[in-house]
Amino acid sequence: MISCDVLVLGAGIAGCTAAIHAADLGADVLVVCKDHLGESNTSYAQGGIVGHSPERCQDSPGLFAKDIEAAGDGLCRPEAVALLAEQGPLLCRDFLWKHLGVAFDQGPDGMPDPTAEAAHSARRIYHVKDATGRAIQETLTASIKNHPRIRLIEGHSLVDLLTIPHHCCDPRKVYDPIQVCGAYLLDNLTGAIETCLAKRTVLATGGLGYLYLHTSNPPSATGDGLAAAYRASARIVNCEYMQFHPTTLYIPHKSRTLLTEALRGEGALLVNRKGERFMSKYAPEQMELAPRHVVSRAIFQEMAATGEVCMYLDLKPVAARMDLDARFPTVSAACRAEGLDPNTQLIPVVPAAHFFCGGVAVDLDGHSSVRGLFAAGEVSCTGLHGANRLASTSLLEGLLWGYRAAEAAVAECREAAPLDPGDFHSWRPVSPATTPDPVLIEQDWNNIRTTLWNYAGIVRNYARLDRARGDMGHLYHRLEAFYRSAPVSRSMLELRNGIICARLILKAALQNPESRGCHYRLN
Repeated sequence: MISCDVLVLGAGIAGCTAAIHAADLGADVLVVCKDHLGESNTSYAQGGIVGHSPERCQDSPGLFAKDIEAAGDGLCRPEAVALLAEQGPLLCRDFLWKHLGVAFDQGPDGMPDPTAEAAHSARRIYHVKDATGRAIQETLTASIKNHPRIRLIEGHSLVDLLTIPHHCCDPRKVYDPIQVCGAYLLDNLTGAIETCLAKRTVLATGGLGYLYLHTSNPPSATGDGLAAAYRASARIVNCEYMQFHPTTLYIPHKSRTLLTEALRGEGALLVNRKGERFMSKYAPEQMELAPRHVVSRAIFQEMAATGEVCMYLDLKPVAARMDLDARFPTVSAACRAEGLDPNTQLIPVVPAAHFFCGGVAVDLDGHSSVRGLFAAGEVSCTGLHGANRLASTSLLEGLLWGYRAAEAAVAECREAAPLDPGDFHSWRPVSPATTPDPVLIEQDWNNIRTTLWNYAGIVRNYARLDRARGDMGHLYHRLEAFYRSAPVSRSMLELRNGIICARLILKAALQNPESRGCHYRLN
């Protein structure tokens, strides 16, 4: 049995920031990640993070807040928006740039040189070429590995949150309020399940984009933390709001590659196969710089109207102003790997599931509705994004709420009573009745991903959602029985979590008939 003050589940920007700050404050911290440290959604983020410098651009917290609220389509939580607009950019500069040393691209004066992105009214985005997330993740990873008060466990999956009363030896604990006291962790290599006791737990497991057939997310984004929080009775909100990124590289029969929104911020145009622009029909004032849900829907509708499998991104206006290979090396390399010259050719694009705006409901310090459990990053719902996320605010949200959750968790640890290992059950393995067939697991994933894409994707209606709810309900009961009769493995855990999250999305989408932000219903 393992014990610590603060258990951090996940190691993207939210988890790493929480771990580093909690350790800096003197806590004994344990970080657990499903893959190797450094593999997270954060590392795939291309565009950047808001760190506006008022001295270098015409910007202010008030203007930033207005942009967030406009993208969120009337559903943003005002307190969360004000907090991020005031404190987020300062923390980006002070913590990431000055304290940790993230090497943001700089101007002649040695200050980070901000760029523009869609729906931002100022050039406020700090970036490292078009691989900002990777640069931030590498810096955070190095800090985690070198910190004397942080222990790291890699290659372990979250089985379940350890809670009172569900996992207590004393049946009288059923009368106590629910409290998270750590987690059960699966060693992905050996299959052993360990119990970890923690005074406070920070859930930072990221998103669930892999539930969709077309996604910019890696295969590890299976909603593990959200499903575990749901099983622990935490409040979950806004699950209908799945944001689709307008531009991912479309190559048939291959996974999608994100083409950063900063390309359109620098002048890239959306066109059809004939090279004709079409955004004037959907957002005549903002054109290519309209919010993501507007652009995604425009591309989807153009594809439907023309029968084409994709639209195109014209990068020639950008290439005329700058060296694409120098400013956007990730994008250039991805295009050239497919035999496309971004300087001269139109680049085929389609929308793809990108960011989950819902999640575990938390307050301004990351507290969930369950005592002892904090959440930060994409697994959480702070209310910041409302019905749709403004570009380059997700990394900033993970940074700020990871930082604040660490402060609150450490303060509570100082007052918390020690946990007695004897009060909790060790994991009780079942005698497997069957061994999971990889072909069946792959087929079940195909079922989930195709169903969500077709029935709960960019455009939705009641008939599609209702059919999907029935299909996924049947699959859920079959998979739950399968899970309880099979040995625990990473693939089974991810599949179980995926079907739980799919049902949460479908239930929320069915219950909300109002089109708002990235939730768009025809009826």
